[in-house]
Amino acid sequence: MRPSAVRLLNILVPIKRAVDYAVKIRVNPEQTGIDLNVKHSMNPFDEIAVEEAVRIRERLKDAVKSIKVVTIGPPKSAETLRTALAMGADSAVHVEILESAPAPEPLGVAKTLKALIERQKEGVDMVIMGKQAIDDDAGQTGQMLAGLMGWSQATFASKVEVDPEQKFANITREIDGGLEELRCKLPVIITTDLRQVHLCVFTNVFSSLSVNLCLFQEPRYASLPNIMKAKKKPVEKLTAAELGVDLTPRLETIKVTEPPKRVGGGKVANVDELLTKLKEAGVTGKRA
Repeated sequence: MRPSAVRLLNILVPIKRAVDYAVKIRVNPEQTGIDLNVKHSMNPFDEIAVEEAVRIRERLKDAVKSIKVVTIGPPKSAETLRTALAMGADSAVHVEILESAPAPEPLGVAKTLKALIERQKEGVDMVIMGKQAIDDDAGQTGQMLAGLMGWSQATFASKVEVDPEQKFANITREIDGGLEELRCKLPVIITTDLRQVHLCVFTNVFSSLSVNLCLFQEPRYASLPNIMKAKKKPVEKLTAAELGVDLTPRLETIKVTEPPKRVGGGKVANVDELLTKLKEAGVTGKRA
């Protein structure tokens, strides 16, 4: 009796267009948010997620059928999708919103991703995304998506071992006290930390076991030929309404202000002068 064929893996990578990490953030004149008339680029955590998805295919080779990237954003977000396609993704989905629309909240993004996953005829086996976006630092979307889907989840991943035949992944995640190892059944949702993800690949059980480790490296730069190829890769455009999702924010930002500028300190000659300065500043001590 021949063994049944193993279904090929499909990977989904959500990405976000955010203010470039090198830009100095400033509050807009209306104090409703930050000034967005600056350089934007792919969220660095998501860039790592795209890189890891591509590396998974490089090591599992034919076991990975597709890598699809998705973003929710205004028309300019298409540039971010093209960057991911140039890095090695196969296709993309752009859930387009108006330029003037408020940024979707994590719950709205998670519901959108859930609706998109349910539309995939061939299914999704792994969702790899950055642990957070550098603009809002929420770090909630991956966890919310796992809860909505009822899937395994592993956050802050620093090492991933994938077995496509047994359909499980061993994931090492970073915690305050060190490292924690999780064994997750596919489908799984993984959020990547800033450190690159190690990737260990198990070969066919009928052959000798081989383990390949991927060292920490920066996400690859898209070469010119790959940039040209990315222009021909398919990008599907959808709206939140077509997915049956309401992206209306539940929270209202009342006011955004910059922190007060730090005032330079001064030196004192002795303890008595220090106490005098503290009293002048309104600092009083309490007896034990």
